[in-house]
Order: sequence, then structure tokens, then C-alpha cells
Amino acid sequence: MIAVAVFILFLIAFVWLSISGTAPDVSIWPIIGLCLLFAGCFAAGVYIAAILGVLGVVTGFVFSNRPFYDFLGSVAWTTSSDYVLIALPLFLLMGELLLRSGVSQKLYAAVNLWLNRVPGGLLHTNIVACAAFSAMSGSSIATAATMGSVALPQFEGTSYDRRMVLGSLAAGGALGSLIPPSTILIIYALLTNTSVGALYAAALLPALLVTALCLGAIFLHGLRNPLPAGTRRLPLTMKLRGTLGILPTVILILLVLGTIYSGLATPTEAAAFGVVGAMIFAAIGGELTLKMVNESAVSAARTTAMVGLILIAAFVLNYVLTSLRVPQSVAALIAGLPVPGWVIMAAIILVYLAMGTIMEGFSMVVTTIPVIFPVVTQLGYDPIWFGVMVTLLVEIALITPPDGTVMYVLQGLRKTGPITDIFSGVIPFLGAYLIAVALLLAFPSVALVFQ
Repeated sequence: MIAVAVFILFLIAFVWLSISGTAPDVSIWPIIGLCLLFAGCFAAGVYIAAILGVLGVVTGFVFSNRPFYDFLGSVAWTTSSDYVLIALPLFLLMGELLLRSGVSQKLYAAVNLWLNRVPGGLLHTNIVACAAFSAMSGSSIATAATMGSVALPQFEGTSYDRRMVLGSLAAGGALGSLIPPSTILIIYALLTNTSVGALYAAALLPALLVTALCLGAIFLHGLRNPLPAGTRRLPLTMKLRGTLGILPTVILILLVLGTIYSGLATPTEAAAFGVVGAMIFAAIGGELTLKMVNESAVSAARTTAMVGLILIAAFVLNYVLTSLRVPQSVAALIAGLPVPGWVIMAAIILVYLAMGTIMEGFSMVVTTIPVIFPVVTQLGYDPIWFGVMVTLLVEIALITPPDGTVMYVLQGLRKTGPITDIFSGVIPFLGAYLIAVALLLAFPSVALVFQ
């Protein structure tokens, strides 16, 4: 209630100063007003879509003498009918079908056959299986929920450090935001008018880099903490037979990503292929029923509706800000600072890291990109590289206390024990992610080698 009262006071003062004509230059007030409005709404617990809508409407009415509200319907329709956006519900539906089809259990078991004796054991399996599932689902939440439900029972009664178990699952689950077919990259492409295929190609090596760094953190932990007693060597024939469980995953990855990278299909068409493939494998496993398809469709529709509402509100805000030339003014101001471009980029990264402690990753993208993107392009940075960097920062936000969404998903699956176990267990993997950010900043070619 206090936050609501503060928000109302800020809003009244803000509007009164503008109407009374005592406000300073119009290019300054939209930025100050937006910050106050956003802080008030966020502190009051208002949904992000409502926050963005309020920001856009109020800012437009106060600072613009153009009848922008006549164009709101057109902006909303253009956003929701964009061809690129069709890929989002299809990838979400594919992930939901895989979640209920049993493919994830076969994947985890097959990977474990090859990694059970590497220092770190099952912890390596957590990362590799999450990375493979991410290449089919495109969602961090879906990856964490699916692989968490499969992996957690495997550690019951073992001597594995429960904090490292939870930390590895959180780090692996976050990979779903970067590894193609990432839904975050689709949203970034829509907001910045960049190519989804180019973003997917750029994200490939950084995703492998993050996966390798996480595996390295587990390897070092495994050297200090030997494998539990009783870990036996498995015969090669058993490993080869068990590898058959990976075939559905490999086929789906080739079907989705292979068709995109080869130019045979657009991301939207590849997403449709993925849905069909997921249904075929569910049918082969005997899991394809009308109830299962209905549950998958309903869950995907709910997520799509939430994302669509946020996007419409974000585009309305973006339209108003652009008409007021706020992004252009900010870009010109920052570009004119007497410091090197990498210093400004480092400051932007630090801002994203700070925001990640209190905001969900998707919200970070839709609220910041309309203003930050012109700054980045003005500094001369490649928009494809920046898309990969932002997505990597979103991954960090997903596993950063106290607002890491992936960690709360795992805590819900776990049901017992304090969430501080996950907070402490994810710290080594946060270090791995931050190293990846530093390497990507120092060597942008890592994300541009396929361009």
C-alpha cells in the first residue's frame, strides 16, 4: 500500500508540473517520468504488461500533442500479426509435447551412461541433458521444469552435494534462453527488426562456450570431491544400446536447427516441423493422447497470451517514446560522452546484471531494448552480437538471487529444504556465466564467426 501511495504521489506531481508549464525540457521529463512510473508500478507489484501499457499511455498523453491514441489499434495489430511471432507458440507447443512424451527421461538416461565416471558424475549429465533439451524446447522454464523432474529423483540417497546438484540444474535450465531455438532471441528479433536465423547462428558458439564453462566448474568440483563409492564401469555394449534413447533428441534437433541453418526452412516453418516431430515421437512412445495434446496446447496458449500481451504493451510504449525522440536523444547523449565505447557497453552490462536481481529476464528485454538498442548501434556494435549478449545476461538473471525464476521452479519441484541451497549452489555457475560475458565482450567474433 505504501508503494501504491508513493506511486500516486509521483504521478500527480509529474502530471501537475507538466500541465502547469513549470517542467523543464520535454526531452528530459519523459525519461524521469518513466523511471518514476516504472519504479512505482514495479514496487506495487503490478503485472509487467500493465506497467508497460500505463507507461506508454500516460507518457503519450502528458508529453505528446499528437493524437497517438488513434494509432494504438494499428500498433497492437501489427505487433500481434507479425509472421516471426508465429514461431513462438509453435516452439512452446513443441516443448510442452516433449515435456509429456517421455523423451526427456530417455535423453537423461542415455547421457548418464557416458558421463557417470567423469569427475562430477551425474552433475555433468545435468548440464549436457539440459543443453540437449534446450535445443528442442527453446525455453529455460520448460528445460528446468522437465529436466529437474527427471534428474532430482536420481540423486536421492546418494552422497552428492545437494547444493551442487541444484546449482547445476539451475545453470543447465537457464541454457534454454540462449541455445536455439531460443524464444528470447525471437522476441529480440521482433523488437529490433533483425534476422532470427542470424541470431540463432550467432548464439551457437556462445551457447557451447557457456556449456563448456559449466562443465569445467563441475569437473573442478569433482576433482575435489571424488565420485560416490559404488560407481561402476559400464560395458561399451550397454552404452551403445542405451544411446538409442538419444535418437529422438538428435532427430528433432536436426529437424529444427538443421533446416534453419541449411536454409531449407524459416524458423517459423522449422517450429512447425518440430511440433509434428514431437507428436510422432510421443505416438511412438505410446504417450500421444487427446488429453495430452489438449494439456500441451492449453499450456502453450497461456504462455503465448502472456507474452503477446507484454509485447503489445511494449510496442505501444516504444511507439510513444520514438515519437518523442527519446531513444534518439539518449543515443546521441551517450555517444557524445568522452569515454571509449567499450566503457559504455560495460556500464550497460552492469545495469543488466543489476536489473537481473529484481526483474525476470523477459521483462528486462521488452522494457530496455527500445531505449538501449539505438545506443548500442550508435556506438557501432553489431546488433546480432548484442542480441546474443542480452540473451546471455537474461540467462544470468534467471539464476541470480533473489528473483531467479529458474531457481523457484526447481524449489517447487524439490518441495523440501530451503531455497538458500539453490542460491549457494548456483554461485560457481554464475562465475562461469560471467566469464562467458567477459569473453564475449573481449572477443565479439565468437558470436559473429558464422555471419
